[in-house]
Amino acid sequence: MRDVLDDLFRGWASGAVAGVATVVRTWQSAPRRPGASMLVAPDGEAVGSVSGGCVEGAVYELATDVAADPGARPVLQRYGVSDDDAYAIGLTCGGIIEVFVEQVSRETFPQLGEVVAAVRAGRPVAVATCIAPADSPRFGHRMVVHGDGTAGTFGSARLDAAVADDARGLLAAGRTGMLHYGPDGERRGDELAVFVNSYAPPARMIVFGAIDFAAAVARIGSFMGYHVTVCDARAVFATPKRFPSADEVVVEWPHRYLEGEASAQRIDGRTVLCVLTHDPKFDVPLLELALRLPVAYIGAMGSRRTHDDRLARLREDGLTEAELGRLRSPIGLDLGARTPEETAVSIAAEIVALRWGGTGAVLSDTAGPIHRAGPLGH
Repeated sequence: MRDVLDDLFRGWASGAVAGVATVVRTWQSAPRRPGASMLVAPDGEAVGSVSGGCVEGAVYELATDVAADPGARPVLQRYGVSDDDAYAIGLTCGGIIEVFVEQVSRETFPQLGEVVAAVRAGRPVAVATCIAPADSPRFGHRMVVHGDGTAGTFGSARLDAAVADDARGLLAAGRTGMLHYGPDGERRGDELAVFVNSYAPPARMIVFGAIDFAAAVARIGSFMGYHVTVCDARAVFATPKRFPSADEVVVEWPHRYLEGEASAQRIDGRTVLCVLTHDPKFDVPLLELALRLPVAYIGAMGSRRTHDDRLARLREDGLTEAELGRLRSPIGLDLGARTPEETAVSIAAEIVALRWGGTGAVLSDTAGPIHRAGPLGH
C-alpha cells in the first residue's frame, strides 16, 4: 500500500489525474483484504493489486476509463464467481471482492498531501469515503481523520461527527473497515456505507509471562486487532506452539526485551503491556521500566498481597506515586472471572474502558451517550 501511495502522490503533485481501485469489502476466500489498492497512472502503468491476478485486467480497464473521463463519477463494482456478469473473469479462489474505483487528482482529493505527510512521519491517519449508495449526495465525499482533527466533509455536521468518532476507533486499533449510517449520520441506519482506510500499523500488545492466562490474553488481543508478542525468559514455556495466536514469541528477560524495544522506538502511546508473571524477579525490573514509558496501558496480575509487595519494592527502587498510579493491578475489571478465558475478557474490557474513558458500569444503569470521543493514544 505504501508503494501505491507514493506513486499516487508523485502524479498528484505534478497535477496528473490517476485512477485508483480499492478493495472495500470481501466475502469467502477472497485473496486480498480491504484496503488493498491498484493505481493506474496517467502513462498507463499499474501499481499494486486488488486480487492477486484474478480480476486485475477488468479492474485495470475500469480504472483507466474512470481516470480518462474528466466528469467520471466513482464506481463501486463487485467481482466474483457469484456475479454472473463477472464469471468469465471471476476469482479463481472462489471469493468475492467489492472494489471502489475513483479518479484522484488535486481537484478530487485536495487532502492527499497531508495524508502522505502523516504516513511518512509515522502519524496515524485515516481516509473515510462514502462508497454507497451512488444516488446519495454524500457519495464519493471523503474525510481525512487525524488524532486531533479532520479535513474534508460529507456535507452533514452530524455525519461528519459520527464518522470522525468511529474512524478514530478503527485507527486506534490500526484497522480498516466499513461503517454504516443513516442519511444524516444516524448510527441506527444503514443507508450509507463509509469505507475507512487506516494508515497505521496495528497497536502492540506485549504479554509477559508464558502461562495459560497469557495464551487466552494473546487470543483476545489478536481478536481486538493488536500485534501480539508473548515474552518470557524460560525457553521451555515460550514456544510458538503454546501461543498460536501470538504474532511472535520471544525468549528473553522481560525488562531486557522491553528496554530493547523502547530503544528501537517500537513502543508508542498505543502499546499495551500485560504483566502476567507475578514473580518479583521478572516483574519488578520490568515494571520499573514500563511505568516510565509513555504507553497506553500497564496491567499486572497477582493477588492484592502480591500487589502490595510489588508496590513496596518499586517504591524502594525510586518510583514516584504518580508513576505507580499508572499501574492497573490487580489486572482487569471486576467481572467475577475465574478461567483464563474469562480473565482475558476482563483484561480486554479494562483496556477498552481506559482507551475511551469508560467506567465499566452496567449500561442499563447509566444515562447519556454510550460512545465517547476518546484520545487516539493514552
